[in-house]
Amino acid sequence: MKVTQRQYLILLFSVFTVSLVVNLGQRYSIWNISDSILLGSRWAALTVLVGYAFRKKSLTTWILISMVLGAEFGHDVPSVAIHLNLFSKIFLNMVKTIIAPLLFATLVVGIAGHSNLRQVGRMGWKSIVYFEIVSTIALFIGLITINISKAGMGVVIPKAIDQTGIPTIKSQTFEEIILHIFPENIAKAIYEGQVLQIVVFSIIFGIAVAMLKDPHRNRMVHFAESLSETMFKFTNLVMYLAPVAVFAAIAYSVGHMGLSILGNLIQLLATLYVALLIFILIVLLPVALLMKIPVRNFIRAVSEPATIAFATTSSESALPIAMEVMEKFGVPRKIVAFVMPTGYSFNLDGTTLYLSLATIFVAQVAGIDLSFDKQLLIVFTLMLTSKGVAGVPRASLVILLGTAASFGLPTWPIFIILGIDELMDMARTAVNVVGNCLATAVIARWEGEFDDNAARNFNTKIEG
Repeated sequence: MKVTQRQYLILLFSVFTVSLVVNLGQRYSIWNISDSILLGSRWAALTVLVGYAFRKKSLTTWILISMVLGAEFGHDVPSVAIHLNLFSKIFLNMVKTIIAPLLFATLVVGIAGHSNLRQVGRMGWKSIVYFEIVSTIALFIGLITINISKAGMGVVIPKAIDQTGIPTIKSQTFEEIILHIFPENIAKAIYEGQVLQIVVFSIIFGIAVAMLKDPHRNRMVHFAESLSETMFKFTNLVMYLAPVAVFAAIAYSVGHMGLSILGNLIQLLATLYVALLIFILIVLLPVALLMKIPVRNFIRAVSEPATIAFATTSSESALPIAMEVMEKFGVPRKIVAFVMPTGYSFNLDGTTLYLSLATIFVAQVAGIDLSFDKQLLIVFTLMLTSKGVAGVPRASLVILLGTAASFGLPTWPIFIILGIDELMDMARTAVNVVGNCLATAVIARWEGEFDDNAARNFNTKIEG
């Protein structure tokens, strides 16, 4: 007998309800059941969930279910889970190989293929204006929420703070930040993953190609088009590894830190998640509605790259698939290729919100009362310092340390944040990706090139 979709969903709900009741009853000592039965009930529910993924045949579904499976596996078999990070690292390495050629090819085609240099300049200033407005609002939301929650007040400070994970930093001058944008060696920029430097090189290269005579320009444009299509197919192949990578990343995190890693910092974590949700609801959602972006289909479009970013805590891992889905969503490739990688340096909404929130948290933990004008000065400083760190590992931590040092705040409270930094990084990275995806649609609408028909009929299925 063939089971319908509705019947399977009822079965899935029933099994999960039974498993949840059994485990919660044990947790609150309502009954006493052996650990093997509890374990069996959880994995029975997960088995039904995997069956649903096979029926659904959707990469997004597999990724979401892999997160649940990874969390359970990391909790049940931590000794094995802590060695699974290898698979997520393989996935990230494969994705990093895509970024440079994909950005180069799509930008060259977008600029030289249309020979409209005025539009490139126009998209540039529109993008910068949009990025600055949105990221500044994010900074203030972080500032307001941490002042309301006062998450740093009364934090219990460990007697011995592990400082081994804190990198030594050198505060950057304004000149160094500007100089960092321009590559001295494109091969070095590709090797170090300097996205903004790759973008700058590709834009100048595309402009140079656009200035060539037709025979030479056409050959370069055709090469770039072929390279772009090849890299999108390459992306499709790599994305088949995404569920495995997500499973491994979550299992490693849970196995390494445990499910109860929040401790005294749960209030800070909750504050960040609430602040990010507020940002989405009062900034990104109104922007989407104002620019007449189909919200429901946009959520479908960004769910996959956002989930990958959340699980891997890497915006880079989501960049190729985010570019592909936004093109399918109705944003022209030339706009996606220009706006999205630029946004990875200038439009990190989740990270900028986190930075203002975390800086005030540091002051609260240390018992330092910052006046409102001092907090405003910190916000405006972060507006500048958060722009020049593309490609820097744990960039938000580096900026946070630099900001604390600049304003005479102690750095030892930052050591405490490291305990849950990965959990906070998940949320802020996912918001970064969503914000940049929306930015491409906004600029496309602003340019009058948004394809409403493609957005209304968006299909999440990736063609191999």
